[in-house]
Amino acid sequence: MKHLLLAGVCFCILGVAVSTAKAMDQNIYSFTMKTIDGQEKSLADYQGKALLVVNTASHCGYTPQYASMEKLYGQYKDKGFEILAFPANNFGAQEPGTNQEIQMFCTTNFGTTFPLFSKISVKGEDSHPLYKYLTGISGFEGPITWNFNKFLIAPDGSVVARFDSGTDPLDAALVRKLKEVLPKG
Repeated sequence: MKHLLLAGVCFCILGVAVSTAKAMDQNIYSFTMKTIDGQEKSLADYQGKALLVVNTASHCGYTPQYASMEKLYGQYKDKGFEILAFPANNFGAQEPGTNQEIQMFCTTNFGTTFPLFSKISVKGEDSHPLYKYLTGISGFEGPITWNFNKFLIAPDGSVVARFDSGTDPLDAALVRKLKEVLPKG
């Protein structure tokens, strides 16, 4: 009986180790997402670029950051940079609209040209696997605290920095870190 119990414990530990190893092999390029217009988009299509991944909302005190995001995008998109915006309604019901309404809001009010994705959950049990990865095993663990949390991704897919909601996308520290990871060449 002791041998069976010991074998069961070893099997469980091995299972956790294999699961952890698979998770460690995962990076942002492992995910396929839906664009704001419902098309499947592999994030591997962005491999080799620096990325800023942001959970967004249309009715938030930080919503004006869309303007800063667009300005940052305009300055660095030709240098191998993309912003990936993921609308979410997790905080104060500040993103109640449909994907079509969100897209119209962003383009009409802020002239956004960076990629917008379909609305997802970024916190809790129903959190999208991308955000489970970003907040769980990316090296920058911890729950999303509010709208406009930002993850900076290097061209190799590794998460290299995380910025809270209050950090404007044009903040000197964020821009400095972005310049460090822009593709060379």
